[in-house]
Amino acid sequence: MNTTALPAADEADVARVTEALRMVTPRWHARILLALNQPPQRYTDIAISLPYLQSGQLHPKLRALCDAGLVERTEHSSRHVTYGLTGRGQQLLPVLHMLGAWEHQHFSAVALLPLVDRVERALARLSRQQTPAILWALRRRREASARSLAHLVIPDAHWANVYTPLRRLADDGLVVSAGKGRPYRLSPAGEALSPVLAALSVWAAGRPMTEAATHRLWGWAQHRAETTFSPRPWTSHQSQLPAPPARPGPPRVPTAARRAPHAAWQHHDLFSHPATPMAPMAQMAGATR
Repeated sequence: MNTTALPAADEADVARVTEALRMVTPRWHARILLALNQPPQRYTDIAISLPYLQSGQLHPKLRALCDAGLVERTEHSSRHVTYGLTGRGQQLLPVLHMLGAWEHQHFSAVALLPLVDRVERALARLSRQQTPAILWALRRRREASARSLAHLVIPDAHWANVYTPLRRLADDGLVVSAGKGRPYRLSPAGEALSPVLAALSVWAAGRPMTEAATHRLWGWAQHRAETTFSPRPWTSHQSQLPAPPARPGPPRVPTAARRAPHAAWQHHDLFSHPATPMAPMAQMAGATR
């Protein structure tokens, strides 16, 4: 069942990206994925590299990531078990690095934070409710009022409910508005998310990362092609009226006659038909004869 009023392709894209964010956003998940970016490790080695996890927290997190298909558990023997990233987990790491770089570039307050902290902050901005759908709608519309965004994002709810996620997005620096009652649009930081969201979208769809540049909505190459102006005719269909008859042109004068130096000028040469004689003008009343 449809949950938004976005086009079908956009809605499927938003659903996949939302599901991908749900896999990575829970606390410690990004840290575990980045810590596993090396040969498979034993449970104790992972626990040493993540000392801020309390006892008993690591195991359920690893199990959840295994269920999501991002981490694999290999049992070599009853006393030798290792954990490592799956192919899907390895493919997700570049997206996480792009998120950290985007956070570092557009939010100077976190410039000195390590990569994993920047990744978690960026994921927190994107994983809020209705955030992907609003970003997709604003990318397609370029700008939209709160009411029109509500009809696209939460069509089954009262339109005023869209103000809560819009305020959060404004506080997070992803959307801007000129004032009360004015339309919303993506902020410069929101526009700069294009490569990140394109990469996340193609990863969620199981497509090669090289297709991110040509993503139909967030791809920067595709976006330039769509915004190129192409003139169109005013009419949307051909006229069904018969063509008007061709008007006869003036009689053609032979070339020899035109070039003859002794040809005398005739007063009717300038007209296509003989001049009509004019009726005598009536004398005005009281005028002198």
